[in-house]
Amino acid sequence: MEKLLALFMTIIMFFFPAKNLPEVDMEKDTMKTDYTYVFVHGLDGWGEYEFYYKLFPYWGVFGGDLMTYLRARGIDAHGASVNPTASAWDRACELYAQLTGTRVDYGKEHSERCHHARYGKDYSCAPLIDSFSSEDKINILGHSFGGATVLTFTELMANGSEAERAATDAAELSPLFAGGKADWIYSVTTLSAPLNGTTAYDAGDSAPKLSKTGATTTFFYAVTPSPLDGRIEEDSAAYDMHVDNAVKMVQGFETLSNVYYFSIPTCMTDLDANGNSVPDKKHMEVLFQTASEAIGSYTGVTPGGIELDESWQPNDGLVNTISARAPFGAPQQELDRDNVQPGVWNVFPTYRGDHMALEGGLVKTNEIRQLYADLIKLINNL
Repeated sequence: MEKLLALFMTIIMFFFPAKNLPEVDMEKDTMKTDYTYVFVHGLDGWGEYEFYYKLFPYWGVFGGDLMTYLRARGIDAHGASVNPTASAWDRACELYAQLTGTRVDYGKEHSERCHHARYGKDYSCAPLIDSFSSEDKINILGHSFGGATVLTFTELMANGSEAERAATDAAELSPLFAGGKADWIYSVTTLSAPLNGTTAYDAGDSAPKLSKTGATTTFFYAVTPSPLDGRIEEDSAAYDMHVDNAVKMVQGFETLSNVYYFSIPTCMTDLDANGNSVPDKKHMEVLFQTASEAIGSYTGVTPGGIELDESWQPNDGLVNTISARAPFGAPQQELDRDNVQPGVWNVFPTYRGDHMALEGGLVKTNEIRQLYADLIKLINNL
């Protein structure tokens, strides 16, 4: 499968070669901090551990590898590789192992309850970064479902898991589940992330329920298939992204007082004469347009009682713009560059782009290097 994917990406790169983009000045000498940046991909994404990342980088796409570009300018930046369709929990455990150079431990309680192996890959010989501690903090960024992944990771780093501590002998407990590491993380940034889920799974249905009917939901279940290794369906990305499940998950997370939080929501829809949010087909990837139309005309109530009114209709093709701002109930403010506060979600102005825009786009190529240069300058000068 990976060889076929690499061949496909090589063919795409032949017809759509990387562009020569204008230089971006990082002005690194003026920055006050110099922590590592870790980027976490979304659903069906890939990172630097995959050999085909060099052929077709998730971060940058046809504009060239963003990680290579940043490192060449003195920014220590790395793209993690987590399971493309696994739950936010499993992906967070994999991320921790990569950052610490250890074997993946999904937890005794979690693995037994979810019916899958407790241990995964061993990264002791190939850690993603050189060091990770309260002195060597990280700035962590997550695109799409990578946003839910980094929030789960941050929560576990800070508070661990009471269920895992109760079920596991102290000598066997992963340090991730012990918690007490809130000060290892300097900032969290989410990009086009379904922080409160996405109505894409429900928008094609005739009733406000979780089902697998309709063009939009059929598409989403195709790209987020249920696990095939015997685990329960609740331990999957598809489950985590339903609105009720996502809201329940993030409302159980603490907004840490020492961490700077940022979000960049995206939107590529406009209101039509009927008041529905319709995709800007000139600038939105064709891949997303059908889903965008369904999301942009959908209203209803979730099984858990969350009202999905017209405010949920603007979207980037896959994620509702309102969902990408901040977890519901979390402290938040519109971004004020002169008054960025920790322990508060600092929400960037909505970026005009579809769901792939902050990666660099596919057919609709998007120059993202200036955006990340500005973000890094902002964070490193706090």
